[in-house]
Amino acid sequence: MSESGLTTGDFTEENEPFALFGQWLNDATTSEINDPNAVALATVDEYGMPSVRMVLLKDFDERGFVFYTNFESRKGLEILGQKKAAMCFHWKSLRRQVRIRGEVEVVSNEEADAYYASRPRGSRIGAWASKQSRPLESRFALEKAVAEYTVRYAVGDIPRPPHWSGFRIRPVTIEFWHDRNFRLHDRVEFRRETVEGDWNKVRMYP
Repeated sequence: MSESGLTTGDFTEENEPFALFGQWLNDATTSEINDPNAVALATVDEYGMPSVRMVLLKDFDERGFVFYTNFESRKGLEILGQKKAAMCFHWKSLRRQVRIRGEVEVVSNEEADAYYASRPRGSRIGAWASKQSRPLESRFALEKAVAEYTVRYAVGDIPRPPHWSGFRIRPVTIEFWHDRNFRLHDRVEFRRETVEGDWNKVRMYP
């Protein structure tokens, strides 16, 4: 049993990280109070200055980890400029953490369209109304923009904005961390030389 009360088994026996991540995310959906798919996303600008913020993971498979955003936002511009990013999941209820680093690609238009169409209508309006990461003169200005786009798209489909899509982090490292007594934690890192390469597993000192 782990300190969270859940049976985890020896995750160090796993030789492929995506299936293990899926197990941990599934565990988190039953134990975290809010947003088990919330993840800290780290980027860096052209001057080497880092930024970090929380986003929501929307999909993952063997290709990588997907989230959606306004490409004109700070994180969008930084990712488009550097094509690299990192993520950190922390599930406090499980005393677990997963860290991911890798290259970034834009998802296909088909993927972005499908996810955008699944969002609530108000969120689709918001994608048009919000000039994300830019100065806002007043809350009223945002509400006015929302009202204007609500009228514009009062009936029928709401198209996906050209500046709104998704990124996929294609990992070259995925590290799994599990809290243990006396800070003698379990840490296992999966590494590969390229995003198409084979995984190597390395146990790390805590």
